[in-house]
Amino acid sequence: MAIIQKHGKSSSPDLVSHKENLPPDKIGAPGCHKKWPEAHSNWPRPVARVWTVVLLLGTCLLYCARVAMPICSVSMAEKFNWTKRESGMVLGSFFWGYCFTQVFGGYVSDRVGGEKVLLLSAAAWGSMTAFTPILAHLCSQPIVSMTLARFLMGLLQGVHYPSLASLCSQKVVESERGFLMSTVGSGSYLGTLVIGGVGSLMLDLYGWESVFYVSGLLSVLWAYCIWKYLLKGEGPIITLESLGNGGTQSKLTKRHWARLLKQPAVCAVIVTHLCTASTFFTLLSWLPTFFKDTFPDAKGWVFNVIPWLVAIPSSLFSGCLSDHLICQGFNTTSVRKLMQFFSMGVSSVFTVLLCGNTSFSWAVAFVSATMGLTTFSHSGVSLNVQDLAPSCAGALFGVMNTCGAFSGVLMVYFSGYLIEATGSWASMFALITTVNIMGLFTFLAFAEARRVDIDFSRVRHHSIHI
Repeated sequence: MAIIQKHGKSSSPDLVSHKENLPPDKIGAPGCHKKWPEAHSNWPRPVARVWTVVLLLGTCLLYCARVAMPICSVSMAEKFNWTKRESGMVLGSFFWGYCFTQVFGGYVSDRVGGEKVLLLSAAAWGSMTAFTPILAHLCSQPIVSMTLARFLMGLLQGVHYPSLASLCSQKVVESERGFLMSTVGSGSYLGTLVIGGVGSLMLDLYGWESVFYVSGLLSVLWAYCIWKYLLKGEGPIITLESLGNGGTQSKLTKRHWARLLKQPAVCAVIVTHLCTASTFFTLLSWLPTFFKDTFPDAKGWVFNVIPWLVAIPSSLFSGCLSDHLICQGFNTTSVRKLMQFFSMGVSSVFTVLLCGNTSFSWAVAFVSATMGLTTFSHSGVSLNVQDLAPSCAGALFGVMNTCGAFSGVLMVYFSGYLIEATGSWASMFALITTVNIMGLFTFLAFAEARRVDIDFSRVRHHSIHI
């Protein structure tokens, strides 16, 4: 009965009409089979495990290349006589580029395959990272070349997560998506730790150029290994013909996109992801300053490392838990809401505790709990977009991430204004808690896990006619 109630609604305003005849679901363990067939066949489990490890490593290298500039910015500022304002302009240019290719990357991934977009983009941003020191030394105005280089890095890396969402929706069954996305998502924390530790050591021993060379060349090597061993060295990765004939994926018209974005469940994932990204960017940007201002004698490696060490196993656990609950027969919508409740609701409890007077040890514990629980969103709202619209999951995730990136930049600036105006860090933590609660209530009220990109009425009519 639960399956009938979940997928048998005739009143839903669905969007894409599939011409093929869709067979009914087979009887079996609820949640442990793919409910709606796609044009792309799923990976067998051994292949999915290989891709999980490969994508984890790729995301780790993505963050190594991304964080290389912040790690080296002080040394580069001394070398090229940059002011604080100029250093901030170089660092901030990445995020403006990052916003502009999210939707495009997802759209192309939906049509030609996310693995191909990941390969090409990694080769491009890896090369850009490796050439960064050369550009800095050759250009007569290093501030100009580095600002443009960071902007291009943002453009090239902006396609990564939408491509992952598209690839996962096309190749991974519903009951295994949580593990893959949470594992791959933990690569961001692993990359931050690796470049923070190894990169800092290389910076001291071999100079700032070595950080860019090593992280860039390793990224290019990763892309080559995917092409050689996983894609079997096939010919042109993306052709104009493949873009024009992308199969059934991502063929939504403007009218269909307008109707899709009017769906309450779709609006809910966009708003919730916006809130999640905003609070995460704010914490990421301001926590080091919070610890330095509040606990000036504290060792930096403690509060810069421990929260990320907690986040990695927490992300893996959330993925395993969500997949287990779905395989046990729990409703997918309920599982997504539970994961998001931990991510935004329970984490807010620890954020509120930071508003009071705490010792350094308790502050580190509260921040670690907050960051660890935040990773549960990898199995919540981040996966829900694949439940709603797997045929255009990449493009829709791009819309979500674009909104999240823009709102994140604005909230970081607004938090700085609040801290300066009130003279208290409690105002920032109160703002984060408020935004989290708003996003959580939106998700709990409107989130669903049914597909909204298929015209079920036409499918049923076609089946009856046959």
